[in-house]
Amino acid sequence: SKLLFLLVLNGTLILVGCLMDIFSAIIVVVPLIVPLGVVFDIDPIHLGIIFLANLQLGYLTPPIGMNLFLASYRFSKPMSEVIKASLPLLAVFVIGVLLITYVPSLTTWLPGLFK
Repeated sequence: SKLLFLLVLNGTLILVGCLMDIFSAIIVVVPLIVPLGVVFDIDPIHLGIIFLANLQLGYLTPPIGMNLFLASYRFSKPMSEVIKASLPLLAVFVIGVLLITYVPSLTTWLPGLFK
């Protein structure tokens, strides 16, 4: 079903975002997923925004999130302190990603004005 596909896509993209740079992940994963998005009749703009939101969330997700390592280095703080400080923001991002994924009108209404 479409909802199951989106759920698996969210999990997969978050995992990929934890392990890879966002731009590299887009180059590797997009050609594999876009045909499935077409099969499930997902708007390409919506799918692209789902990709970016999930990959960014993965980039921030402890313990592997690369942005956390960069913040730890930049501000000379221990990793545990950076992770603890980022958890409230991470919760907000998770809610945002779920809204983006399961309420497509949030991401497609503005581009729809130009059709």
